[in-house]
Amino acid sequence: MTQSSHAPRHTLQIGPLTVDPPVVLAPMAGITNAPFRTLCREFAGGRGLFVSEMITTRALVERNDKTMRLIRFDAAEKPRSIQLYGVDPGVVGRAARMVAEEDLADHIDLNFGCPVPKVTRRGGGSALPYKRPLLQAILRAAVRNAGGLPVTMKMRKGIDDDHLTYLDAGRIAAEEGVSAVALHGRTAAQHYGGNADWSAIARLREAVPADIPVLGNGDIWSAEDAVRMVRETGCDGVVVGRGCLGRPWLFADLVAAFDDPGAGPARPTLREVADVMVRHARLLGEWLADEERGVIDFRKHVAWYLKGFAVGSAQRRRLAVAASPAELRELLDELDLDQPWPSGAEGPRGRTSGRNRVALPDGWLDDPCDASAVVGADAELATSGG
Repeated sequence: MTQSSHAPRHTLQIGPLTVDPPVVLAPMAGITNAPFRTLCREFAGGRGLFVSEMITTRALVERNDKTMRLIRFDAAEKPRSIQLYGVDPGVVGRAARMVAEEDLADHIDLNFGCPVPKVTRRGGGSALPYKRPLLQAILRAAVRNAGGLPVTMKMRKGIDDDHLTYLDAGRIAAEEGVSAVALHGRTAAQHYGGNADWSAIARLREAVPADIPVLGNGDIWSAEDAVRMVRETGCDGVVVGRGCLGRPWLFADLVAAFDDPGAGPARPTLREVADVMVRHARLLGEWLADEERGVIDFRKHVAWYLKGFAVGSAQRRRLAVAASPAELRELLDELDLDQPWPSGAEGPRGRTSGRNRVALPDGWLDDPCDASAVVGADAELATSGG
């Protein structure tokens, strides 16, 4: 679609990086590997920012084989964005220095938003900002060791409604020189259930100095949602996660919407979707240097791509166990590929469950200033990704 010469333009400045449009692919374990980022980036015409899967800092500094594969970027990826997870300021600092000195990425994002039990029970992810001094120490270590690379952070509102941390965390981030902060408008207890609280994003934007960009995350299922979030909250950009599962062309919609608010969304036929599915599977096989492993890794994407289309349960099961890209292609060709984009494909996708209790280290909530229970030999996960 031709860009309107009168359309408002939005850009996001993250340190020296200009992100136009102000759209960021959220890190998702087992999803945002190099092949998926390639698809999203291509649909966006190379515009936006596309972040790697979560990389554990200890695994990075120890050069874990899986982790070193996860941080490989395609030659066309510019800027290269890596998300780090850690609970030990010393290890986080070493990881940030390694990224800078070895030119592993152009941007470092820090994960303080992950709600999964294997992370929060160690005091990491969305549990960590409750310990304000520890959060400050980690941010300081990352910024001071990043060699001038922009450091950002992604977080949630807090552990639960009784233990909200996002405003304090935003203030601390600004004090420590973080280049941008992103807020998912849910608590860890909500997990992915209920509705994201966009009003919290607006409050964070008001609380953080104007020169620190604030990005909003949560319930962006369409480009229209993204534009509306910016308009309603005043945030400087958006972070898109589950909305692009099985729908990498959402980034084409996002580019078009920020360039021209009147632009309509993509409505691919099943034939066009099938072509993307096969390409996705092949890219995974190339990345893993194993065609069979690639199509096995792709299986989790099948239901997302086919959401809303008239595909029988038996056909879906066969597609979900395809053993090669060629078999995947053959099975897809048996479908009615002339089906238009269905209304049932719109709206939420991916996980929607909530949790009533957050897994935390013993005594975690007793004292927000005491983090002695966190920093230990087993405090960080040994590997990265999913």
